[in-house]
Amino acid sequence: MSPTMLGVLGLLAMLLLLAASLPVAVVMGVVGVAGFALIVTPQAALAMLPADLHDVLSNYGLTVIPMFVFMGQVCFHAGISRKLFNAAYRWMGWLPGGLAMATVGACTAFGAICGSGPATAATMSAVAMPEMRRFKYDDALASGTVAAGGSLGMLIPPSVVFIVYGVLTEQSIGKLFISGIVPGLLIAVLFCLTIWLQCRRKPALGPAGPRFTWRERLAALKGVIETLALFALVMGGMFGGWFTPTEGAAVGAAGSVVVAAIVGKCTWSMIWRSVQETIRTSCMVMIIVAGATVFGHFLAVTQIPSNLAAWLSALPLPAWVVLSLIVAFYLVAGCFVDALALIMLTIPIFYPVVLKLGYHPIWFGVIIVIVTQMGVITPPVGVNVYVVSGMERDLPLQTVFRGAMPFLLALVAAVALLLIFPGLATWLPGLVK
Repeated sequence: MSPTMLGVLGLLAMLLLLAASLPVAVVMGVVGVAGFALIVTPQAALAMLPADLHDVLSNYGLTVIPMFVFMGQVCFHAGISRKLFNAAYRWMGWLPGGLAMATVGACTAFGAICGSGPATAATMSAVAMPEMRRFKYDDALASGTVAAGGSLGMLIPPSVVFIVYGVLTEQSIGKLFISGIVPGLLIAVLFCLTIWLQCRRKPALGPAGPRFTWRERLAALKGVIETLALFALVMGGMFGGWFTPTEGAAVGAAGSVVVAAIVGKCTWSMIWRSVQETIRTSCMVMIIVAGATVFGHFLAVTQIPSNLAAWLSALPLPAWVVLSLIVAFYLVAGCFVDALALIMLTIPIFYPVVLKLGYHPIWFGVIIVIVTQMGVITPPVGVNVYVVSGMERDLPLQTVFRGAMPFLLALVAAVALLLIFPGLATWLPGLVK
């Protein structure tokens, strides 16, 4: 049997095991080792496994993950997320659907210190859902806004997904971070526009809240100072070339503790809770990266990535049509596979294709993050939807999915705009030397 056929069988076996709800990292690792053993030798496969595990777990570049996750956890437990929501509410709450728009604004700001979509969704669910329900917002609109808004944590820097993409493709993590700023703000605006259009058509979906005075609005901005300071410290330092992304992560983590101490919320119990959540999240990400590395080596010896790249590049179609097919694949696959696992599985296959078509790797990284944002709000594996439904026990999953669907159209519009105007993603990183 040819290596390519074994590769196809390996992919099918992996999909079947994933459908059986087995852990993603274990599935990729087992299939990768077994396939590598069949194509090369069992001895080579057994030598590859510990080598890949060591390479990943000792990778200096991946140390940014636990530090950025810790920064987000400290800020959450210090109550910064609630301040962000209150500030956004005072500025936007008086509009039809304004409370939902304020939630999007708070998600955007919290994403700047978190880096995880599900974590942002969980945080904003605890903060914003009680307020929206108190003002009689439609459950579908309220929960869908939190689920979709939480996905901004995947794009607004610092982003765990960008870190993993950068490690897999050997691209600058600092430039990837910076590339997510403009598209992230664009998507936040599109989300707010989506809310406004829905509430204009049916005002009962999101009743307007009270109008605050300018004095109250300006006073609420004090709650944004901590977030802006941390974001400016980390991103400004990287943008200015003062420190690397890894050093920036360490500075951000230390800065979050200082901020928590300044606001009087730095206690040993809070630090311990943050450390526990950081360890849990970081270990999950690292073991998935390790499993994907093993599986990637299996795919490499099957020659599937190189054959697929050659085939797609030779198609008598414009490059944008081929790229649209790749985006459509991610949109469908994201409905069934977790975002991080999907990136691990597919980047070794599609990245060479995109480079051969002449597209910018940083730009493609932004596209990848946006299409995986779609995956976290689409059934049946929309993890952000499960997070929101889990936080609000009386909310059925179908209600949250129904509320999130209009935001899917906004994400599709963002991808279309980036296809037409790639400079939205590449202009800002281009300023960095």
